[in-house]
Amino acid sequence: MVAHNSPGKGHAPQPAAMSVSDSAMDMLTLVATETTISRAQLARSLKLAPSTVSLRVNELMEAGLVVETGEGSSTGGRKPRSLQLNHRAGHVLVADLGSRHVRVGMMDLAGTLLATESAAVDVATGPEATLTAIAAMMDSLAAGNSSGLLRGVGLALPGPVDFAAGWVDSPARMPGWHRFPIRDWMSAHFNSPVFCDNDANVMALAEHALRQNSEDHPKKPVNTLFIKAGAAIGCGLVANGEVYRGSTGTAGDITHVRVKAAGERACTCGNFGCLETIASGSAVVADLVAKGVEVSNLTEVVALANMADALATTSVRTAGRMLGEMLCSIVNFANPDHVILGGALSQVEPYVAAIRSQLYEGCHPLATKNLTIEKSIAGPHAGMIGVGLLSLRELLRTNVLVPQLDEPGHQPAATPSRG
Repeated sequence: MVAHNSPGKGHAPQPAAMSVSDSAMDMLTLVATETTISRAQLARSLKLAPSTVSLRVNELMEAGLVVETGEGSSTGGRKPRSLQLNHRAGHVLVADLGSRHVRVGMMDLAGTLLATESAAVDVATGPEATLTAIAAMMDSLAAGNSSGLLRGVGLALPGPVDFAAGWVDSPARMPGWHRFPIRDWMSAHFNSPVFCDNDANVMALAEHALRQNSEDHPKKPVNTLFIKAGAAIGCGLVANGEVYRGSTGTAGDITHVRVKAAGERACTCGNFGCLETIASGSAVVADLVAKGVEVSNLTEVVALANMADALATTSVRTAGRMLGEMLCSIVNFANPDHVILGGALSQVEPYVAAIRSQLYEGCHPLATKNLTIEKSIAGPHAGMIGVGLLSLRELLRTNVLVPQLDEPGHQPAATPSRG
């Protein structure tokens, strides 16, 4: 649902705080996923009488969700008017949370980021302190930008997410967050639908959607495997255009797979010999410190490797090779058409080259026959874009577009207790 054309001034009605029927929402989904569509085309697609379509379209227009503008293509006779999603009919607020930082943004209903902010946070301070800081950033961002009604909130989280429950389950790097009701807490603050998912999952969705809608990428992905190579390792899979989460939300959690090369190294998950201990950014930092290199974080490692420092380059390339070996099994099994590399380490070409080399060497030839391996095009905005698109999809899928009716900047009446 990424649109590129904005309706002209004077065509968009003022968005209204009103509900619309389920059948009208079904039409809205079609309008949102098509570049242009007419009332006649809606009638044909939904097999409805033109009069019924007109009633439902008028309903959407009165709610400010759809505008009728321009002229569509004609097959004879007068050209039909074109229906489009009203990009100014509201917005969603999004946040991409890392272990030490958060990026917050505002997205319109066409999937375009209107404004972003970032700040240092520490998830180790616990969920309530962290979510309070995120909510305050979102309130500030919304107060400084005029984009209609708040329709929903999306959060990308750095741990295994129970999508249905709206919380993280047994996260390795988030003390105190286990099953804290994140969705309910944020929903109480904003009086709005809230959606939570794993950061790698939504980053995969962002990369998939951007390539689907980009003229610069003629090869449109069907199945996209996304690898987030940062301080930790994340993996997300989009299969046939939908995020694949598995039965308990841990699909793609390759970071804690035991590998022979890791030996008995202790991992943050409490186990030993996990991939994270030898292939992640944290592992590279630890390796260089042990060799006497003065680095304190991954940013410094990336800078050294990009300046061709021998020790940093060797350590990064080794980590890439270890990750590539693991990915061979994933690529052979899932058979994606795109493998996208994101995260801080994807900025280092030897790391990317080592992964690419391992995939072509270790995978079945048919698995790599049509495989595209490339770096992220969304960059640091991938998490925000992905969770925003996910929120918009869910709002349409569940036929829920709930406006923000309270005054901005309010506090929740009561903080939900732990689930």
